[in-house]
Amino acid sequence: MVSISREAEALFTLLRAGLWEQEPDNLEVFPLFAGEWWSVFRMARMQTVTGIVYRGICHLPDCLLPPDDILVRWLAEADAIERKNKKMDVVLANLYALFRRNGIQAVLQKGQGVAQFYEYPCLRICGDIDFYFPDKEEAKRADALVKGGERKPDGSLCYLWNGIVVEHHRYLTDLNNPYMQDFIEGYAATCGYHSFRLTASEEVEIKVPAPTVNLLLLDVHLLKHALGRGIGLRQFCDMARAYYRLCHVVDFGEITKLYTMAGIWKWSNLLHSFLSGYLALPSACLPPSGRKVSPDKLANKVLREGNFGQQAVPLPSMSRLRKLQTLQAFFRNAGFAFRYAPGEAYWTLLNLVKGNFSRE
Repeated sequence: MVSISREAEALFTLLRAGLWEQEPDNLEVFPLFAGEWWSVFRMARMQTVTGIVYRGICHLPDCLLPPDDILVRWLAEADAIERKNKKMDVVLANLYALFRRNGIQAVLQKGQGVAQFYEYPCLRICGDIDFYFPDKEEAKRADALVKGGERKPDGSLCYLWNGIVVEHHRYLTDLNNPYMQDFIEGYAATCGYHSFRLTASEEVEIKVPAPTVNLLLLDVHLLKHALGRGIGLRQFCDMARAYYRLCHVVDFGEITKLYTMAGIWKWSNLLHSFLSGYLALPSACLPPSGRKVSPDKLANKVLREGNFGQQAVPLPSMSRLRKLQTLQAFFRNAGFAFRYAPGEAYWTLLNLVKGNFSRE
């Protein structure tokens, strides 16, 4: 592993313990001073993994626990995450039921669907609710049903529903290659969709992508942020838990074929190296790798940027300036982008340039 700070090493140790619900694998970095514990706490918040790291702390021996004031603060954060997730589940169940009553089939992307892969779903920090509608006419009806909202540059609709941010997406994945977008949508329809039930409402079945498509979706979502404003550890934890829970029901040959067709195999190979090297995902849960690559470059990128670039300069709220800074973020990552996903980098750049020169 690359040389990282004592606090970052402690963060990764606790993250692995919480992610897999096991004893910490590196106690040599402990005990920590109070100041170091506060640094770990701030890093966990920046990376949006506070709840997962809290579970890791629960596996520490009593003599290595943080001071009481920090532990109480962490417990309060974990409680807030759990309450937010319960609210999110209720909103999701109600909104999904509304769509069904109106004859609209919605597919949940990421979010609470991915949380189901965790041992403690309620401690995964939630963001917003993302929907995809396979039928384009139903998608229009869904947009009209919720009324209002903001249309984003990529055509998705964003709105608030009982205090929760919800988005309706035009495409199932974040791929910018238009030919692959169409292919994946057809492929997903062929694979069909799977269902799960929320604890908030056992009566509502939520549709999610089939396992192979779900892994592709999560992989491409990580890539999107790696090429843009930045990525955080929560998205990597999602990917690790998804592979762990789905590896027995997917064909690795098929998923490798999809990664290759999408032009993201080099990126995926780097991602897999990070998942096994830094998050301790068993190699048996991953597709066979090609050439061995070091995950250290990716680790440095994650620690530097934080979740969705929170470590970097915040983006302004004005739409025009946001577009410009997103383009600037891409140029900062251009070397990384064209090295690991050249095809997707080309289409991303093309769309960003078109977006910046198009009229509002």
